[in-house]
Amino acid sequence: MSEQDNSMTNSALNVLNRTRIVMVHTSHSGNIGSAARAMKTMGLHHLVLVEPKQFPSEEATALSSGATDILERAVVTDTLEEAVADCDFVIGASARSRNLPWPLVNPREMATKVLALPEDAKVALVVGRERSGLTNEELARCHVHVNIPANPDYSSLNVASAVQVLCYELRMSAIASQEQEKPEWGVEWDQPLAKGKQLEGLFDHWEKVLVDIEFLDPNNPRHLMTKLRRFVLRALPDEVEANILRGMLSHIDKKLRRN
Repeated sequence: MSEQDNSMTNSALNVLNRTRIVMVHTSHSGNIGSAARAMKTMGLHHLVLVEPKQFPSEEATALSSGATDILERAVVTDTLEEAVADCDFVIGASARSRNLPWPLVNPREMATKVLALPEDAKVALVVGRERSGLTNEELARCHVHVNIPANPDYSSLNVASAVQVLCYELRMSAIASQEQEKPEWGVEWDQPLAKGKQLEGLFDHWEKVLVDIEFLDPNNPRHLMTKLRRFVLRALPDEVEANILRGMLSHIDKKLRRN
């Protein structure tokens, strides 16, 4: 632990400790090592890799420049859904605008939102492929998108460099929070936030019911489920609220079976 880490309060360190970096389908193992180095310099320790092309690798170890403990503890998953299943708040890095608008923040605003979450909320910062970033489907699993306002004439940002920027802003906000009042989302939570796995179950159930009542045409779904995702994720529901919605869907299921 650095001298600066020693000077940080437990609350500020907690923000860094409960935030994971998720790298999706990384092609170049050197980027994994460089990202691990970026994380460690900013005090983050949890790395999750979704179907990396090659890991572990000597190149990743070499470019980590001593952050081998991050690589040794890294978790490898088959899907993004697995990687964020136990997370309460998921942020997807997006380098370009999407056809369907989504809550979009810059890295500093992203850090402010993370600091305003309940102190036990698990956070995932998700970065995508080197060439194409995250798919629309992957971004739809995120509560908000974060965009680094790079030079528009040359906005090509290496994935490890993006990790460095995001981790830096989170660390600086954590340090600043020691001398400021905690920012507010406008509500006080009385229940834990709904985790990724619970929300995915809700969305799957919701889609099934909408197909059963012929409100959703599976052959021509358009953006219906994506917009419902955006609506629910923007509301940041807690576990009880998500269970209420799931219970309503179960009741509709029962009524449909009776008829």
